[in-house]
Amino acid sequence: MTRLAGGLIDRSRTLNFSFDGKRYQGHPGDTLASALLANGVRLVGRSFKYHRPRGVLSAGSEEPNAIVELRSGARQEPNTRATVVELFEGLQARSQNRWPSLGFDALAINDLLSPFLTAGFYYKTFMWPKGFWEKLYEPAIRRAAGLGRLSMQADPDIYDKGFLHCDLLVIGGGAAGLAAALTAARGGARVILADEDFRLGGQLLSETGTLDGGQATNWISALEAEFESLPNIRVMRRTTVFGVYDHGIYGAVESVSDHFPEANGCVRQTLWRITAKRAILAAGATERPIAFADNDRPGIMLAGAMRAYANRWAACPSETVAVFTNNDDGHHTARDLAAKGVQIAAVIDARPEAKARGDYRLIAGGMVTGSRGRLGLKSIKVQENGRSEWIECGALGVSGGWNPNVHLFSHHRGRPVWNEPLQAFLPGEEGALGLIPAGAAAGHFSTADALRSGAQAAQRAMDELGIAASLPDLPRAEEADYTVAHVFHVPGKKRAWVDFQNDVTVKDIKLAHAENMGPVEHLKRYTTLGMATDQGKTSNVTGLAVMAELTGRSIPETGTTIFRPPYTPVTLSVLGGGDVGRHFRPRRLTPTHHWAKAQGAVFVEVGQWMRAQYFARAGETHWRQSVDREARAVRGAVGLCDVTTLGKIDVQGADVGEFLNRLYCNMMATLKVGRVRYGLMLREDGFAYDDGTCARLAEDHCVVTTTTANAGLVYRNMEFARQCLWPELDVQLISTTDAWAQIAVAGPKSRALLARIVDGFDLSNEAFPFMACAELTVCDGLRARLFRISFSGELAYEVAVPARYGHALIERLMELGADLGATPYGTEALGVLRIEKGHAAGPELNGQATAAMVGLGSMVSQKKDSVGAVMSRREGLAGDRRRLVGLRAVDPAGKVVSGSHLFAEDAPRKFDTDQGWITSACYSPHVGSMIGLGFLENGDERLGEVIVAANPLEGESARLRVVPAHFVDPEGARLRE
Repeated sequence: MTRLAGGLIDRSRTLNFSFDGKRYQGHPGDTLASALLANGVRLVGRSFKYHRPRGVLSAGSEEPNAIVELRSGARQEPNTRATVVELFEGLQARSQNRWPSLGFDALAINDLLSPFLTAGFYYKTFMWPKGFWEKLYEPAIRRAAGLGRLSMQADPDIYDKGFLHCDLLVIGGGAAGLAAALTAARGGARVILADEDFRLGGQLLSETGTLDGGQATNWISALEAEFESLPNIRVMRRTTVFGVYDHGIYGAVESVSDHFPEANGCVRQTLWRITAKRAILAAGATERPIAFADNDRPGIMLAGAMRAYANRWAACPSETVAVFTNNDDGHHTARDLAAKGVQIAAVIDARPEAKARGDYRLIAGGMVTGSRGRLGLKSIKVQENGRSEWIECGALGVSGGWNPNVHLFSHHRGRPVWNEPLQAFLPGEEGALGLIPAGAAAGHFSTADALRSGAQAAQRAMDELGIAASLPDLPRAEEADYTVAHVFHVPGKKRAWVDFQNDVTVKDIKLAHAENMGPVEHLKRYTTLGMATDQGKTSNVTGLAVMAELTGRSIPETGTTIFRPPYTPVTLSVLGGGDVGRHFRPRRLTPTHHWAKAQGAVFVEVGQWMRAQYFARAGETHWRQSVDREARAVRGAVGLCDVTTLGKIDVQGADVGEFLNRLYCNMMATLKVGRVRYGLMLREDGFAYDDGTCARLAEDHCVVTTTTANAGLVYRNMEFARQCLWPELDVQLISTTDAWAQIAVAGPKSRALLARIVDGFDLSNEAFPFMACAELTVCDGLRARLFRISFSGELAYEVAVPARYGHALIERLMELGADLGATPYGTEALGVLRIEKGHAAGPELNGQATAAMVGLGSMVSQKKDSVGAVMSRREGLAGDRRRLVGLRAVDPAGKVVSGSHLFAEDAPRKFDTDQGWITSACYSPHVGSMIGLGFLENGDERLGEVIVAANPLEGESARLRVVPAHFVDPEGARLRE
């Protein structure tokens, strides 16, 4: 078929593309579907179940048939609707769900087996014999499942996400949407106009009707120019609003570069989260087909789509066309096609009283009862007053009426309401808050009504927001009435298709009724009606009408399914918003990161943070050499470690003491100003989940620290307690983890080093003892906080300064501490130091440990209540005799491996005799062998005993001696010097 005259395509340029390896040509402004039709291609795909030949059915995102694969290699994209693919130079498209070719599909044998593959056959067939499921049924189903194929390669494209806010979101750029946007924008409101098409205008682009006596495109162009001049409106073409969520939030996907041959480093798609005070649903309506025997042949399509291809894209599937309709819109199609020079074989109108609207043959009161043509329509069978005839035609436009697109309105459980005159569901009274239907989506099908509806909806929204907006002067447009007959399917003995993609027929619906699957939810799942990629846009209402007829009830009595996001399929990559690879989660850098990198640090991921693991020096050939050196420096001189990643939560208010008293299992209300106390938090079930410190800077001000891993969790739990558990307490809190850089200064020379930077502050043991804190200044006036706390067991401090000064602080400390042997140390040495000292950390507080297990049972106060305290006294927890102990290899060269299970030396190694496990292990340069911490049954009573640690993953075992958990300075004298 050659091109028709006219259209909105740019004939001055030619675009080359391919389909199934064959080259074709189109023009800018074409879609893949319109270009294929213009090139005479009617066969574009195969149905999912029976692999029947399929052609283009529609002209929009409701398309169930023309589903293709685009591009090749890693950029291959399956299951794309050809009707919304904007044509570009070099486009590669392939049909899918066929083998070996589209014209000859071996799996079309399923069509011959259709009597055995009826609705619900999988529920019946695969029950027996039982052994066949894994060996035969499941492998066969998996091979047949799906439509297109994934490339199985990483997606190379770039995706983005963004946030937008507006007074009014207008969904749809047709007549109603344009009128609404114009009204609100002129009123000064912040407006976003989103439309899934690459041109504004909606159905106006597909019609020949005039606006103010001129072409509709002239009015649209004038509006676009005005919109560009207004700073308060954002027009978003190629943008689909796919979901409605709580609090006026809408999800939208903008196709940024899908219409370019190559992405060339550009973002492909952007996921937008739009927060709108009000929204107008001007999403239009979708035409539905009429089900009749063999109504699925390529060349049979929706009459409105056929008109759109002719008027907008100057394409038609055949030189001879027939129209089957139950409403006036079918005549509109016939008249427009005839004006383009297309031969109209006949218009078959199901209404006996129908009148011809042009110079064509009208068969009033007729029905199409069959069709011929294996890979494309050749003729149709028409019945009128008991007389049948075959009419030759290469295409048939079918119009069974229009369904308003109520999908987004239903995303908040909004139930559509049946409208008998329109024979369609309309948005009900209750739906998403602040979402106002307009235009065809609200049942206003004429252009004039759609324009008025859009403007009035915008004015209503502005009134609700207190914005003055007057109705604009709208162009004159047609006022034609819309009448439709109650005809959804033509009775017959042969199969009549309702859901084209999933091969659901009228017979399937009848079988579902016979087998008591009458409720719409059961009907949908039993037959797979409406479960295709179009989500039932062209099939749901017809299916309900058939079921209503079978049950003798009305359609509203039969019920309706409601919809959920997304409105159209959304790629998983854009839902990730580009958060893949290194962007999968934020990578947080400490204030000293770049300094550490310059010092040769090797980094490790700790949650979202990148922390220095160790600092390699020249001549060190193994990481443990670096770690041993750093650990010795802390024990012998002074070491510096960035501990910014520890959670820091500022808690203020008159009731700060009582608030923290209820969160920590130990007493916090008695903590004095200027002092720090170690604290343990329990979950509601009594297990320990985090530890840290609480520093009281003032009567109404405390700073709480948490572990790095649980910083977010602890803050969330504290905020929940503040808002929901004890809202009566005068407490406010905020996370300040990112606000303060914190450096640990540890070792016997740490006081001497700090004395060189603090401004006039007495660091003596008497003035600033262990577990003291203060606000002071350092480095000639920089505000800071100083805490005398120790994670290493040595004399140690932690100094905090505003985050932007962290880099400078560690440089100054290293410079001033050069003669003292100041050494940076990383997380590996930090781990060695804390294991040597017996400090419990993340591996011990893993959600399975109680306070008693880690040796802190006495911290759970009996004098007050706190979260988890009562549950921690349950018999099952209180009676747990596993205790934290130290473990040392009997053989100095022996291994101590984290995760190994502990057994008595002469016991068999099985589950029943398992007595505990090793939580942490390292090589200790001070002990001279590997050491570890672990939970052991009655461990506090078994000091000196030799046990066996089994490592079944590597088939190893080692003899270990049970020792106290404190390997270094068990009396704690060093940290108090």
